[in-house]
Amino acid sequence: MTDCIVTEDHDRVRLLTINRPEALNAMNNQVFSAIADSLAAAATDLGTAVVVITGNGRAFSAGQDLQELQNLSQGPASEHQFPRMLKQLTNFKKPLIAAVNGLGVGIGMTFLAHCDLVLMASDARLRTPFPQLGLAPEAGSSATFIERMGWQNAAYTLMSGRWFSAAECLEMGLVWRLCEPPELMTRALAVAAELAINPIPSLIATKELMLASGRPTYAWAAHEREARAYETLLGAPANKEALAAFIEKREPRFDSLPGL
Repeated sequence: MTDCIVTEDHDRVRLLTINRPEALNAMNNQVFSAIADSLAAAATDLGTAVVVITGNGRAFSAGQDLQELQNLSQGPASEHQFPRMLKQLTNFKKPLIAAVNGLGVGIGMTFLAHCDLVLMASDARLRTPFPQLGLAPEAGSSATFIERMGWQNAAYTLMSGRWFSAAECLEMGLVWRLCEPPELMTRALAVAAELAINPIPSLIATKELMLASGRPTYAWAAHEREARAYETLLGAPANKEALAAFIEKREPRFDSLPGL
């Protein structure tokens, strides 16, 4: 594993910490690859019953690294690891708990719909700024958000791109429990330990039966549709202006672009 994901074992609970605090844990190809590798390793580790994932510092994850996204808009230099990470995430057969310690943006929010339990610090907040980036949903969220939050909450979340408080995320159903920030990791690890005392084959069988209701299938199908939308939107005028504005630390000027 690379040091962008830190792995700790707490008896039968494996804690994965996204470790790019200087970049608010933004996910680049290295992080996507490390998450995929970490989930694959946990899936086959005979001593791991439950996985908890969190972030180091004041963010869970600030989402896709926008500098890397700008490079991708100019043409991929190497095979992107996002699909491999998402495949591991959608098919992970052991209980997966997210401990949202701080802000989550883009994949830092859509990731949560693939987790079995989500605990969130009461002062954390989330958003999916796809409209502001001239893009569309990703990670299957055009389907998983509907299943998790209902059509209207999913539509408002994905189309507005606004910040949502922890209380709002709880009310919408994306989050299971809120915790005071100092208590988040203690509570998340305690819940994980509560599950982990059970036989691992039973936990796996239960998760597989729940997944058989269809989430991996419809989430991956949604991802493939979203990928086709990205082929059209990534590098298009709105996306180029949004990324340039981010790099230049200014507000995007979409009104100057025809048709927008």
